[in-house]
Amino acid sequence: MQFEDLSTAEIEDLNIAYLPRRTVANADEYLRLAAERSAGVRTELTCHLDIAYGDTPLQSLDIFPAATAAAPVFIFIHGGYWWALDKSIYSEIAAPFVAAGATVVLPNYDLCPSVGIPDIVGQVQQALKWVYENISRYNGDPDNLHICGHSAGGHLVGMMMATDWRTDFDLPGNLLKSTTPLSGLFDIEPHRHTELQANIRLTAADAAANSPQNLTLYCECPVFCAVGGGESDAFKKQSRDFYDKCREAGLTVDYVETGSDNHFDITNRLSDPVDPLTRALLNFMGL
Repeated sequence: MQFEDLSTAEIEDLNIAYLPRRTVANADEYLRLAAERSAGVRTELTCHLDIAYGDTPLQSLDIFPAATAAAPVFIFIHGGYWWALDKSIYSEIAAPFVAAGATVVLPNYDLCPSVGIPDIVGQVQQALKWVYENISRYNGDPDNLHICGHSAGGHLVGMMMATDWRTDFDLPGNLLKSTTPLSGLFDIEPHRHTELQANIRLTAADAAANSPQNLTLYCECPVFCAVGGGESDAFKKQSRDFYDKCREAGLTVDYVETGSDNHFDITNRLSDPVDPLTRALLNFMGL
């Protein structure tokens, strides 16, 4: 689609295609229940909350340590279209991964419009750098980092794959041992033309520079692209196109549409230790 001079009807089509709250009637209920379950997990598991990795309150992360040292590290990046939601909604994801022997990290980041998407990308890069340098204090192995993210978090996973860790951060080039974007957004230009733009304030130049679909991928690890089978064609196309990009880059990559899942069902799977999606991620970590 060409995005210049869109009609009102075409803009509304983009909103329906890309804004799950337009098509999932009980979206707030999904988030409310996840937050309630997550609050319970934080009372049940050992956790270290709101650990600073940067200078602002939202540049913080929650860590759920493994029971034994040198454990693989599972990092989950929340979505919310870069302007909403919080890591605390997703603490429930830690339960099956910690039980299987992983240390789990949930980072926050500053939100639009207080910052721009390029700032958020930089903050998540700093969060991963902090994890590499500090996670051994929480029974994690810095040389065994696995990242997953949902929606805007999937976009941020893609941007971590497009980061030259060796040149830009003096970290190992193979910092990431697996990456799993869920319902990710890899070409973010369309979002400049939806009602999101009022919050994300994305320029054409920043959209181009922060769309992993258009960037060199520096990672060398396996990739798992998943999207809900009940999501819009636009979301599915974003994941299929990124799958094709990864394959053309020579990466080992899988693409899965998860049942009839809507945009919120897919993250609920990660709190179930026997769900095929959870099992696939644990298998990446050898667990």
